[in-house]
Formats: sequence, structure tokens, C-alpha cells
Amino acid sequence: MNTNWAGNIIYSTNNVHSPSTVEEVQELIKNHSSIRVVGTRHSFNTIADSDNAQLSTRYLNRIISLDKENNTVTVEGGIQYGELCSFLASEGYALHNLASLPHISITGACVTATHGSGVNNGCLSTAVTALELVNANGDIISLSKTKDEKYFHAAVVNLGAVGVVTKITLQVQASFKMKQSVFVNMPMAALENNFKEIMSAGYSVSLFTDWRNKNINQVWIKEKCIDSTSLAITDFYGAKPAITDLHPLDGLSAENCTSQMNVEGEWYERLPHFKMGFTPSSGTELQTEYFIPFDKAYQGLLAIEKLHEKIAPHLYVSEIRAIAADELWMSPFYQRSSIAFHFTWKQEWEQVQNLLPLIEEALSPYDPIPHWGKLFVMSTALLKQRVKRLSDFKDFVLENDPQQKFSNDYIKYIFS
Repeated sequence: MNTNWAGNIIYSTNNVHSPSTVEEVQELIKNHSSIRVVGTRHSFNTIADSDNAQLSTRYLNRIISLDKENNTVTVEGGIQYGELCSFLASEGYALHNLASLPHISITGACVTATHGSGVNNGCLSTAVTALELVNANGDIISLSKTKDEKYFHAAVVNLGAVGVVTKITLQVQASFKMKQSVFVNMPMAALENNFKEIMSAGYSVSLFTDWRNKNINQVWIKEKCIDSTSLAITDFYGAKPAITDLHPLDGLSAENCTSQMNVEGEWYERLPHFKMGFTPSSGTELQTEYFIPFDKAYQGLLAIEKLHEKIAPHLYVSEIRAIAADELWMSPFYQRSSIAFHFTWKQEWEQVQNLLPLIEEALSPYDPIPHWGKLFVMSTALLKQRVKRLSDFKDFVLENDPQQKFSNDYIKYIFS
């Protein structure tokens, strides 16, 4: 059975092709009237679905070049972050940020504007400086941030609707060491007057809550060692230092989590929440995520908290993170610094499906935008209202794919 990672989506085709060369990608595109790209299958909706054919990038996973003069690395579209990070570290380089899991494909993360955390850190897509894709005619198109600024900003977060990304170039920087500390049981009330300070307490900060008892269960602070101050903190806005490594879900073993307790490690061993060597199996979970302006974060939190009695029974945990603004057309962070409210649900779709409209309505005064790869029920009218460049992006897609070879029901819904 052809499913996504979590198993909540059964794709509409078993016709899956796994090319290992760009030439094979070109031939597949030429020979199909409709095709969608699938990466590491970590989307929770039908963004990668097709009723005709899927093109898997699993074998397009090579490192092509490291440009030490311009501080960039070029890789094939299907490589996973975990596969790239150890190579970069061995060469003395780093990426600016990583998502919670290191097992997602780089292109999959970038075309959906997946993010890490940090008030000064853009989503993972902002590291992209160039890309090569195969268009609907089977032709290779190259776009550069410096040479093709307009179309580049349209093409990076492309939802798989423009073509198959075969090569992607990322900005890198000098490698750095990090420490990670965790604090437990911070009153939500502490966020009212200190939200910016709390979210700025490290290079990357995550708040975990189950929305019970008006409590932030855990605060994860990731710091560059040169900036580290948390070692001396005994009280963090009412939260106390953890006395052992923790899993974001209370009570679960931290064996597969990245090291905490201020133990120094490489950047790629601290920025994700989970270890590189741990390969997650398909799990019984669903995921939803909404983004609102950073300056409305506390109001948004209170709006969600009012639903705690309905949310908590169906939830594993929520994570709250900050993401810097960018200029990518379909990024939820387009020209606005944002706060993310992420929900990891139990796999109870009927109940979750009934909760999503309540959450979206509660956040509606703050113009929420959903994560493109996760579950939402937002109307197309609201998407058009909130995603400023959606109409421009639709025009860009139709210009490059007039026969809508790379479209599917999900894309049609976004564009309707």
C-alpha cells in the first residue's frame, strides 16, 4: 500500500517511479500527462497525492559540490538533512537551522516552507540560493537568487506545482558548537509580558504544552556555546531546570532525543529535537500547524487555551516556535515574523477534523496561515485573503505549467 509516513493518507496511485538521474526524471515527465513528486512522505495531507503517477526523489540523494569560496553546497533534490549535515560538519560548515526531525528531504522541506526555530532564523527555504528543476516539457530550468530574483522568490516554496527540483544550492556558514537546556513547568502567564524575551533566550527556543493547567510543560533552549548563559540559570520565568534529558512528550524515554543538560555538541546534534541516527517509523499521529504574526502571539495562545478542554484529550503535545520574516511568495512568513502553533495529534481524524475549524476560528483575528504539508480545513477564500502573493503564484504556475501536469486536487483547492 502506498501511504505517507504516518499512514493517515493512502495515495491514489501505486504507480511510483524512482529515478536516479536527471535524464530519467526528464523522460518520466515527458511520458506522463500528470505526475506529482513525493519525497520522504512526511506531509500529513494530500499535497503529494496523484491519481496517475508519483515521482519519488529517494535516489536523487547525492552531494554534488561544496563551494568554499561562496559558502554554498549543492545537492540533489531528494537528499535528507541528516545525510548532508555530517558531511558539512566534517568540512567545517553548518546550515543556519534545522527542523525537529533530520530525516526529511531538503527539497520537500523547502518547497513547503518547513522551519526550525529562532526569532532571527528564517525557515529552511531561506537557505536556498539556487535551484534546478525539470519543467513540464522535460526541460532543465536553473534559477538563482542573485540572477533571477523575481522568479526565484516564486519558485522556492512551490508546493511541487512548478516542476521537479533535481538540484538545490544552500547557503552554509562556519560550523559551530551548541548546548541545549530544558526547563519544566513554566506558567503560561509568564508569557504575557515576557514573550519576546523568552523566545529570544537562545538561538532556537521551543515551548511544549499539552494545554492543561495553563502550563508550559517544557522550554527547550538551544544556544551557540559562545553565547551560552543557561548553565547558570536556576529559575527561567518560573520554570525549573530539568534534572535529566527529556522527551517532548512527558513520560516517554529521551533515548532518541538530542542531548540536553548543557552538554556541548555539534550544531546538527542539537538543532533537531531527535537524533540523526534514529530513524522514525511510521507513527500513529497527525500534525497541524498554524502561523500568526509574532506580535500577536500571546493573544493567539490565549485563544487556543480557551479550547483546552476540547483539545487536550486528542493531543500528544503542542510546540510553539518563532520564525523570522522572508520574501518567498508562498512562505507563511512572507514579510512577517511569525509564531508557530504546532499540534501533534493522536490519530483520531474524526475528532481532529471537528477541532480544526474551532482552532482556525479562534485564531482568525490574527490571520493564521497553515503549514502547507499539514492538516487544515481553511477555506480558499481565507487563503486568498491571507497569503498575499497567492494570486501571483498561481499566475506563475500556470505560466510554467499551462497543462497543469504537476497539479492535483490539493493544488486545485489552493488555487480555486
